[in-house]
Amino acid sequence: MSRLIVVSNRVAPIKGKTSAGGLAVAVLSALRESGGIWFGWSGEVVQTAAVEPTVVKVGRITYALADLTSDDHNEYYNGFANRTLWPLFHYRLDLTAFDRRCFDGYLRVNDRLARQLVPLVGEDDLIWVHDYHLIPFGEALARHGCRAPVGFFLHIPFPASEVLVALPYHQELLRTLFAYDLVGFQTDGDLRAFHDYVEREVGGSVDPDGTVRAFGRTTRAGTFPIGIDTDDFAALPAKAEVQRQIKRLKSSMGDRQLVIGVDRLDYTKGLVERLQAFEQMLETYPAMRGAVSLLQIAPPTRGEVPEYADIRRALEAVAGHINGRFAEFDWVPIRYLNKSFSRRALAGLFRGSRVGMVTPLRDGMNLVAKEYVAAQDPDDPGVLVLSQFSGAARQLDAALIVNPYDSVGVAESLHLALTMPIEERIERWAALMEGLRRDDVAAWRNTYLDALRRYSAAA
Repeated sequence: MSRLIVVSNRVAPIKGKTSAGGLAVAVLSALRESGGIWFGWSGEVVQTAAVEPTVVKVGRITYALADLTSDDHNEYYNGFANRTLWPLFHYRLDLTAFDRRCFDGYLRVNDRLARQLVPLVGEDDLIWVHDYHLIPFGEALARHGCRAPVGFFLHIPFPASEVLVALPYHQELLRTLFAYDLVGFQTDGDLRAFHDYVEREVGGSVDPDGTVRAFGRTTRAGTFPIGIDTDDFAALPAKAEVQRQIKRLKSSMGDRQLVIGVDRLDYTKGLVERLQAFEQMLETYPAMRGAVSLLQIAPPTRGEVPEYADIRRALEAVAGHINGRFAEFDWVPIRYLNKSFSRRALAGLFRGSRVGMVTPLRDGMNLVAKEYVAAQDPDDPGVLVLSQFSGAARQLDAALIVNPYDSVGVAESLHLALTMPIEERIERWAALMEGLRRDDVAAWRNTYLDALRRYSAAA
């Protein structure tokens, strides 16, 4: 079996617990199975970056960690990746910064990282590059002499061409995708947007077999929706420490019901709109006052980016307003926690919540929605309220699908979820779990890597 090399902006922690879901859970088992390298930024910002990455071997996995300088961090990470690509790809042109210096820094860092990886690549290795931070990485690898098969997977949405062309250097950036043997997207909508850009904006073509031609180059593109380790997450609530947390949560709630939201503190997650929909529900259905609370967990992220400080202030203001309007001496409608929780703790919180609210304004997939479903009690499951603008809505159609911009509609769906008969809750949950087990993280990983091997062999 060929060795796998995973490339991402950050790598999983070498020691201690990995993050719940996402890239870490998705690829660690593959690396352990085949042996391989996980290459990415160390998380350290230094005065002068080393020429070679720091290499740490743990079992069959080799971690190769590269540092960034402060200029690299400001231009590549905070600048182009998170103040240009992130808002642009999430349809937030109003928050998108267009700075050529940051784009040049983004290209520079991708080139240096590729140059550092090339000496570690073996003859039969397979390289899998992840996400928007590293779009030009495949072209940089080729420029430095790498001939191994290279695939790319975009975890966030791919925007409509009308949005993408606002980027002054969109052709320069998108041209680099054609250095990959396979480009993967989360949803059919993302793939259609990519095809539309190729055909309408740069005069390329798309063949029925998934071959895409543009810029005098050829690649393959397909849809590979990411999943979770469903059975593993479903087993967490049975663990003793999680059971203790569930009991503690239920004791604090009494006979009241709990709605839960778990999101990074990010303007794409629809957090302010979610709280406003909860307020609308309390206003429209007075019987819900004193009977239900919303627990919103929103750990901070990207604190150096000004837009993230803005969303934190806005969320705190709305939560305070709602609590001030509706709270009683023995009940508050909003429980807002600006901190992180472990994977096991979240499983317990999900199990103890009657409704999971996952209502982003735009999201590539959203694995919290899948984790909420997996954590439920089969005999008394909660209900998932899910944004139509999340990639997960394409798979989890037995959830209550909502438009997060419609506060009245979300409030109605939330009330429906809180009052839904147990027979309907069980039926919806069973349908969701069937899909989660079929399209789990192993299926995602294996389907993508099989396609990459097949397409690179045919090239």
